[in-house]
Amino acid sequence: MAEERSIEEVLDTIGDENAREILAAISIEPRSAKELAEECDLSLPTVYRRIEILEEHDLVKDRTLVADDGNHYKIYESNFDSTVISLEEQGEYRVRIYREENLPDRFSQLWDELNPE
Repeated sequence: MAEERSIEEVLDTIGDENAREILAAISIEPRSAKELAEECDLSLPTVYRRIEILEEHDLVKDRTLVADDGNHYKIYESNFDSTVISLEEQGEYRVRIYREENLPDRFSQLWDELNPE
């Protein structure tokens, strides 16, 4: 499924070097903020600020896990497979963000749209 975003939104978001480092790290495997701070050599507040921006644009999603000691923490992962920037006939740029969707979830969503209660 492709989702359209304005080119300014996407480029502003991924134009930040720290945001790109975080995206690159979580594209390999989900990581906690602490792991991202260590791997990307960033302060924890910087990691949280970039994650917040990436989440605002739906480029990152989080999951809460429980550690062995019972404490909860979040891990972050990429929320898209690819992004394509194209130049349209009218001289406008278009950005498409492609996401891999869970087929049963997509079917449920379509069914709900076809059969409103």
